[in-house]
Formats: sequence, C-alpha cells, structure tokens
Amino acid sequence: MTGVRTIERVIGYVLSSQDYGESDRIVTFFSGEKGKLKGIAKGARKSRRRFVNALEPFCLSSILLSRRRAGRLFIIEECDVVNHYAAVRQDIEKTLAASYFAELADLFTVEEKPAKRLFDHMKDFLDLLAASSFSESLVRLYELRLLALSGYDPALDSCTVCGKVLNRGEGGTFVLEDGGVRCSPCRGLVSRGIAISPGTVKTLVTGKTMPLDKIRRLAFTGLALRESDEILTRLIRHILGREPRSLRVYREVILLGNNKRSTS
Repeated sequence: MTGVRTIERVIGYVLSSQDYGESDRIVTFFSGEKGKLKGIAKGARKSRRRFVNALEPFCLSSILLSRRRAGRLFIIEECDVVNHYAAVRQDIEKTLAASYFAELADLFTVEEKPAKRLFDHMKDFLDLLAASSFSESLVRLYELRLLALSGYDPALDSCTVCGKVLNRGEGGTFVLEDGGVRCSPCRGLVSRGIAISPGTVKTLVTGKTMPLDKIRRLAFTGLALRESDEILTRLIRHILGREPRSLRVYREVILLGNNKRSTS
C-alpha cells in the first residue's frame, strides 16, 4: 500500500541544496512551525522557470510539500519567493554572513522539530542585515543569541566554578569545556583558556538581552570584536565538533577586506 498522500504549505528559509540525479535537487528548508524539512524538487536543475529564485540560499519561500509516508523526503510541488533579500545579495559581506546564518540554523536544528524561536531569530537578523550597512558585531550577536536559544548559553557574568558574580571592571578566562568564564582565583585550575576583558564581558552580556530595535546601538570595540569572535566561534566548533564551512569563506573575505581598508 502506498498510503494517503499528505499535502501542506509552509513558509521557510532555504538552508542548503544539493544536486540529485540528472535533473533533481534535494533542498533543506527551515520553518518555524515544522522545523527543518528536506524535500526533493523534481526537474529543478532543468527547468529554472518552475522554481525561479525560490531555491537559493537563505531565500524565504512559500513551499507546497507532499509525501505519502512520515520519515520520507517531501516532494516539493511548488515553491514561490516571499523574500529574496536582494539588498543582502548585492553585498558580498552581507551574502557571506547570511550564508553563515543559514548554515548555523541547519547545524543547530533537527528535522521536523518545531523551532519557532530559532526561526524568528534568523528572520530578525536577516532583516537587520538587509536594512543597514554590514557590521561584524551583528554576526557575533547572531552567534551569541543562537547559542542561548539552542541551550548552549555561554556563562559570561559569573564564574562557572565558584559561582562568583564578576565585578564591574573584572575580566576572566573563558573555558570551552565549561561553556563559560572562570574568575581570577579559579582560572589557575586550568592550563588552557581564552582571556576575556571586562569590556567584552559587558558588551556580550548586554547584547544577549538588548531589545532588537536597539541592537544596532551596541558598540563593539576592536578588542571586543576580536575576543568575542574567538570565544563564540571556538565554542561553536567545540559543540559541533567541526568548523562550519561557510565561516571559513566568510573569514577569508572579511579579513581580505579589512586588510585592504587598513592599507588604503
């Protein structure tokens, strides 16, 4: 028996896609209500008119899906663009950041498990990315808040060993295995760690809960950007067991751009 075919429509972001066979494409979407979904777009590689722009990375699309049995790939019957983020795609730094956002959403979610808060988080930051000039601080805040929403909230304002609240003007040592900061007396108990300055602690603690409409006002110093980059990306790599592929490309291009600006 083939079973009854179920049909449903979801709004979701394209997280990734890969060629399948001679003409098809397997696409991973991310919706708030259904979570991460995988479907096959029949003939997508041969007929561009059928899915015009709707299967491109980080595009928000309206997808009509069908399947006959739970656990199987969905069939993508229709796919229409809701938001193509043209303002993002016109800028290489924004495009790479958005691709990184999409890969992190893919890596930190499981298939067919609702993740409305993570979906809203991705939408909020893509909208911010599209609405103003590129900022590395936005990438750091996306990472920070995604970790918190995924259950890996880094402990930044109190020692993970003794529980002491860090005083104003006090930094610490971030220990990956702890997922947080150790105070000065407790940092001697480990041989490895990442130094974190008081200003970086304050910036990240503020950034975790700052209202979204005010987040652009949060100023990262150069030191805070460097330290938060090292802490957050290394923590993500520690959790996942590998570095996201899109992060390597993003770093190479951003570093090249920064070097050009510093020598001009």
